[in-house]
Amino acid sequence: MSTGSLHIRELEAFLVLAEELHFGRAGERLYVSQSRVSQLLRSLEGRIGASLVERTSRRVSLTPLGASFLSALRPAYESLRATVDEARAAARSVGGVLRIGFQGTVDGHLARAIARFEERHPQCATEVVEIALSDPFGPVRREEVDCAVVLLPVAEDDLALGPVFSRQPQTLAISARHPLAARESVSAEELAELRLIGVHDTAPAYWRLAQAPRETPAGRPIPPGPTVNTLQEALSLAAADRGALLLCRSTAGYHAHHASLAYVPVEGLPDSRLGLILPRANTTPSARAFAEALAQSLAETPPDHSPR
Repeated sequence: MSTGSLHIRELEAFLVLAEELHFGRAGERLYVSQSRVSQLLRSLEGRIGASLVERTSRRVSLTPLGASFLSALRPAYESLRATVDEARAAARSVGGVLRIGFQGTVDGHLARAIARFEERHPQCATEVVEIALSDPFGPVRREEVDCAVVLLPVAEDDLALGPVFSRQPQTLAISARHPLAARESVSAEELAELRLIGVHDTAPAYWRLAQAPRETPAGRPIPPGPTVNTLQEALSLAAADRGALLLCRSTAGYHAHHASLAYVPVEGLPDSRLGLILPRANTTPSARAFAEALAQSLAETPPDHSPR
């Protein structure tokens, strides 16, 4: 959406930067990179024809014009947001069908959030749809689902990150015949001796590398294994000793019945996290209501590393 020649996203970036006076923190609030905030600001300043922000190596501050612009912009922007929100609320109520995508397993947090949502909004049916491991963001973009619980990280300009699940230690899924299968744990450095199963390149490179890193924390290369579309494909390949797969502990626990696989905790890797993603534009009222239900469900359960 734009106002004349000014784009709303540029105005949002300026408003948040004016509050934070820090490009990195502004990017975190907007779920974009620091360089994207700078790009949006430069574009806005180009449209206006003057600098709004002074940047030095130590600080960020508003120019006199920037301060004046902020004073006039903030109430106008809040009024515009309120008008749009009211129109959306009037046009669309929480009803119909809420489609929730998920990767891995429907754990206790998600199940409780769905139950809470359905209790609050009995007129809205829910559908839970498993999405491909290799396409974490596509179903939301294509409107096949209204929101999705996916493995992090998420760094997409058009997607907003909602509630984030508690961190989970990573677990290695390997063939029960593999020499490491009997171990109580393995170190992150030992991954250099394995081939890690990855996902097809329909997912962004940064996301694929987070799920199947190409080097250990000490910089030793980790050989790439085969790539897959789905979690079931990956588990089948691991069971056939075609490679090893990194999973969060809750997903490993859910599949613990798989007799051909062993699940070994990995020490020295960053924890795995899940988060709810929603489209930044045109989020449905039901998806927003579900995000609230999920946030409350997560808040009621103390974060820990137990299987979920």
